[in-house]
Amino acid sequence: AFVCDLDADQIRDYRGVPGQPGKNSPWRDRTPEENLDLFHRMRAGEFADGSHTLRAKIDMASPNFNLRDPVLYRIKREPHPKTGTKWVIYPMYDYAHALSDAIEGTTHSVCTLEFEDHRPLYDWCIEAIGAKDPPQQIEFARGEVTYMITSKRKLKELVETKVVDGWDDPRMPTIAGLRRRGVPASALRAFWEGTGVAKNAQTVEIELFEHHVREELDKTAPRAMVVLDPLKITIENWPEGEVKWVEAPRHPANPEAGTRKIALTREVVIDRADFMMDPPKKFFRLGPGREVRLRYGPIVKCERVVTDASGNPTEIVCTYDPASLDPAAPPRKVKGVIHWASPSEGVKVEVRSYDRLFTTTEPGSAPEGQDWHDNINAKSLEVSTAAVGEPSLKEAKPGDRFQLERVGYFVVEVGSKPDSLVLNRTVGLRDSWAKEQAKDG
Repeated sequence: AFVCDLDADQIRDYRGVPGQPGKNSPWRDRTPEENLDLFHRMRAGEFADGSHTLRAKIDMASPNFNLRDPVLYRIKREPHPKTGTKWVIYPMYDYAHALSDAIEGTTHSVCTLEFEDHRPLYDWCIEAIGAKDPPQQIEFARGEVTYMITSKRKLKELVETKVVDGWDDPRMPTIAGLRRRGVPASALRAFWEGTGVAKNAQTVEIELFEHHVREELDKTAPRAMVVLDPLKITIENWPEGEVKWVEAPRHPANPEAGTRKIALTREVVIDRADFMMDPPKKFFRLGPGREVRLRYGPIVKCERVVTDASGNPTEIVCTYDPASLDPAAPPRKVKGVIHWASPSEGVKVEVRSYDRLFTTTEPGSAPEGQDWHDNINAKSLEVSTAAVGEPSLKEAKPGDRFQLERVGYFVVEVGSKPDSLVLNRTVGLRDSWAKEQAKDG
């Protein structure tokens, strides 16, 4: 190695162009004593940033530009997170990568394909220090997923411009983000094990990732009911003040998980989307004169509707069929079954419905005249602050995962408390994205 006085632009010029050899630095033949003296002075902070570098003496005629006397150390007066201002010289990535692997006893350094051309320099550094058990660098294709960006530069920009609320934002493809979104580690492993490692670049459809997440959560997540957009129902033939506790399975395929109790009261809420004033033929939910079953509860019939000045429903007055709650009575079927909750006995919930951060399958690229920022999904987060959940959610702890029946899979947010419960959506029950895109297009 030798200490070079060329600046960054001069080093670039001396390196030359493809197909032609570069030029040796005028300082390439300094004596070892002179190089050691200059390097110690670099370390002592005697020189300005960029004025001196330590370069490897390899081959300026190599067709691989990474071997044309690459820089190993440069002067950079920038505080280090751990050592502060103690050091003013720092190693370049390729040099630090090889030496740290050798020192720490790494056997295989697995990198993405862009490091393939760097492997000869990696090997040169390992050989130069005489490593006893030299590590091996192996390259593989980057695993890209549709609707995701994995470029650290672009992800950093999303954080710095407040498009997301941090590196652990549930929409980010980081381990912290996926954890906060409630993605099980087993689902992540199953996804990548199924995808495999390849030398050729590959882009995997996000639907496959979501499939593995659903498959895992369907087996493990207990069930609960939460109404995101509440619409009041008054059951007028239900006694005032009476609370009936109905039982429901925590998991329909796992009896050992036990049951949960749901409070049935005179006033309950249903999701606003489950009622229509003038429902079409195939709408099997609630409407004037129609019947539905409250899941695990009775059959109710809409008798009349209270509306505001604009004609929007504010309250649905219903009656219930007492026989539909009697296990001894002959069963009566209705086409519609909807979820519900009791505001007086249930729990207030803030529900954060996270969606894909981008609207296109390849968000990192954009047509001419556009920018990748144009692919950001403005509706990637919708928050329901007035949601109502069933009483069993009072026991929920941060990190607990649930299937909210008829809604999707959710996880209790970090820092959430029983009196201020927050749920983050992990994934929907089924893929509605393709239908929405087709509708918009």
